[in-house]
Amino acid sequence: MIDSNDSKRHSGTRMAPAPRIWALVPCAGSGARAGGQGPKQYRLVAGKPLVQHVLLAFSRVARVVSTLVVVAPTDQSFQALGLLSSHCSLAECGGSTRAASVFNGLKCLLDQGAAAHDWVLVHDAARCLIQPEQINALIDACLDDEVGGLLAVPLADTLKVGAHGRVEATSSRSDKWLAQTPQMFRIGSLMEALEVAGEAVTDESSAIEALGLQPKLVLGHAQNVKVTYAQDFDLADLVLRSRAQTD
Repeated sequence: MIDSNDSKRHSGTRMAPAPRIWALVPCAGSGARAGGQGPKQYRLVAGKPLVQHVLLAFSRVARVVSTLVVVAPTDQSFQALGLLSSHCSLAECGGSTRAASVFNGLKCLLDQGAAAHDWVLVHDAARCLIQPEQINALIDACLDDEVGGLLAVPLADTLKVGAHGRVEATSSRSDKWLAQTPQMFRIGSLMEALEVAGEAVTDESSAIEALGLQPKLVLGHAQNVKVTYAQDFDLADLVLRSRAQTD
């Protein structure tokens, strides 16, 4: 019996390299809703800039080749705070929207040697409570999937539809999920999706959905919240300090 792999080697046919896994963190926002001075991603939480907690989590996932942080062209804080490391690189190509920052970052990944069929994990800079176990769970669930997917949690609260400060209706929560990040897709597919969907989309899954595809829902964790408002910093600080005590 002829071994198919041996036949391919002798015929000169080259096997496609296994897809690698990259991370991309859009970090160009102003964080106006969080209040305070300066972008929220650089505010201290549990003694470190908020985005540093994100970078530390991804640095502990061995399957991630490198993390690309996308900042605004005028950003001077990332390097000044000494956040560059052997686990991450910097791209000063952030756009006016999240979608633009992600798209520009994907182009930079290709310029750095990534392939279109490689995977990318896009993660919010403000989700500083992400843990390596959750990242690995997403990778395990999506690595052999045709589309990719995202961390998400089923909606636990009653969902109201409002109008003019009044409840207009109550919506069923049985099929509702709260989208989180990371969101994991092929670099080439995500670039195509973002071009089709435009800059109005607020997450990568929405762009993939615009292609008629159905991303996989992977159970996330309730603590993986996005630090958005001023009071969220206190919660994040408490959780991170509690984890440090148990490590």
